[in-house]
Amino acid sequence: MDLGISDRVAVITAASRGLGRATAMALAAEGVRLVVNARSADQLTLLRDEAGVEVEIVAGDMNDEHLPELLVNRALERFGRLDIVVANNAGPAPGGAFEVTDQQILDSLTANTLSVIRLVRAAQPVMVEQQWGRVCLIASGSARQPMDNLALSNVSRPALWGWAKTAANELTASGVTLNLVCPGAHSTDRLIELGRQDRSYVGHPDDFGRIVAFLCSAYTSYLTGTAVIVDGGRVQGL
Repeated sequence: MDLGISDRVAVITAASRGLGRATAMALAAEGVRLVVNARSADQLTLLRDEAGVEVEIVAGDMNDEHLPELLVNRALERFGRLDIVVANNAGPAPGGAFEVTDQQILDSLTANTLSVIRLVRAAQPVMVEQQWGRVCLIASGSARQPMDNLALSNVSRPALWGWAKTAANELTASGVTLNLVCPGAHSTDRLIELGRQDRSYVGHPDDFGRIVAFLCSAYTSYLTGTAVIVDGGRVQGL
């Protein structure tokens, strides 16, 4: 299926591995030109070599408050446009509610809530002016259902979802859609970090990337303000 986004331009953060990389490759397969970000440029160089489309590399930490504006400006300088934003960042460390410190909570909110908000805020004027845009925020199933031993994620992800729902409603008339994508366990380094032992029912990053690509397609103009859960049915809430 042709998603109707060939020659569009996307900014993707934390794109060097895992779900971010899979999303970048899925969009590249649709002919989308990319501005990709991660802390190190080494893995991004490999992505550029494999993507088959024009790729601009911007190394930097998503927690840097100046990075979002840099990413948007780089897209405009290199390609003259920005159509798609996929905001992603590394998940917070595991820990119980009474184990995490004040600083860990603040760091998690910066990394998994505020950094994403900053990026969307930087891209919003460009997309509103052109009356077209797709924003996908890669979060976690914890945005919809608290997860055991993931207190930091259980704080920061629902906070992002609350902001995103508000922002999506404000963007509705502008032709810009904004959705959360909430992955469960996938075959990534994050799965190893969390020490998950049962890997009998785990998603594949490539499939996840294709779902995000569809949300960024020409056919989803009426799909906004949603939290799409991609977890094999693990979240039980209605």
